Amino acid sequence: MPPMSQNRPPNRPPHSKPGSKPARPNERGNERGGDKPRSSGAKPFGERSSERTGERPKFDGPKLTLPGGARLKPQGERGNQERSSTERPQRERNPHDRAPQNRDHGSRGQRQPAVPNGAVWLYGLHAVAAALGNPARRLRRLVITEEAQTALAAERPLPWAVQPEIAPRDKIDQLLGARQGSGIVHQGVALLTDQLTSPALLDALARPGPILVLDQISDPRNIGALMRTAQAFGASMVIAQERNAPEETGALAKVASGALELIPLLRIVNISRALIVLKSANVWVVGLDGTSPTQLNGPAFKGRRVALVLGNEGEGMRRLTRETCDEIAALAMPGGMESLNVSAAGAVALYELTRPF
Repeated sequence: MPPMSQNRPPNRPPHSKPGSKPARPNERGNERGGDKPRSSGAKPFGERSSERTGERPKFDGPKLTLPGGARLKPQGERGNQERSSTERPQRERNPHDRAPQNRDHGSRGQRQPAVPNGAVWLYGLHAVAAALGNPARRLRRLVITEEAQTALAAERPLPWAVQPEIAPRDKIDQLLGARQGSGIVHQGVALLTDQLTSPALLDALARPGPILVLDQISDPRNIGALMRTAQAFGASMVIAQERNAPEETGALAKVASGALELIPLLRIVNISRALIVLKSANVWVVGLDGTSPTQLNGPAFKGRRVALVLGNEGEGMRRLTRETCDEIAALAMPGGMESLNVSAAGAVALYELTRPF
């Protein structure tokens, strides 16, 4: 008798219940123990192919056409190709986007010659005349026009310690770098000379008169104007901070109008320490500040030597400089102005200290 065959469909796996559906290869039931192997192209979820090339698949759909006949390329086709001019027109360059160019054609070929180390070009009749009369000056060159030679000889008679070189005005412009807007007014005369050597503070104290101290004043024209004022009121010296004070320049000497040759300009590293040295030499240190309730009164300093300290117009005196002063005073201004230019304030203060009473 033949063996009884099992009435199971040929594709139904063993142990399956009647009426159940056959398991698919990618379903969870088959992953746990199904005996069907995976196809070679199938990858488990989360596993990346090592054969990726980084390129997007090409788009095989219909091509879109823009007005004017331009064809819009799919994203995959635009990867490394250049965009056509019809997709994004190139922006015209604005001439104002260019870097600024030097249009000063008149100054071409007129580069200022190099000045030797330690030397300076002085210009202006009064500044040059005073330098010619200063035996401490080492003179190098004197370049002058014929007209200016007559005017200079009237102020400083011949002979001079340096032989003059007669030259046209444009030659002097080239030597000094003078052009429109430079602020250099040489009056037809220029003198190349070595810079002056400043004396030591203790040596300068041997000169009589009040002392002018400048804290963080760096404008050469202000310093030149203050030197002229200090010489006019009999001051012994002008002290400036070395880090902020400018070097001896033609602009400073011209505004000083000869005072640079008559009153020493000392450049000090530390202003507060210099004030301590002055106080040890019996000098009364007065700081000028417009916010002080005490007014500067010249007769109150009778019989005392005074050092007047001026700060810059923006911040005034620095904290340590202010604390080193013996007293702080303000100018009497009945007109109600809040402040004055630093050179004007120095002139008023020096007059108050030296006026007869």
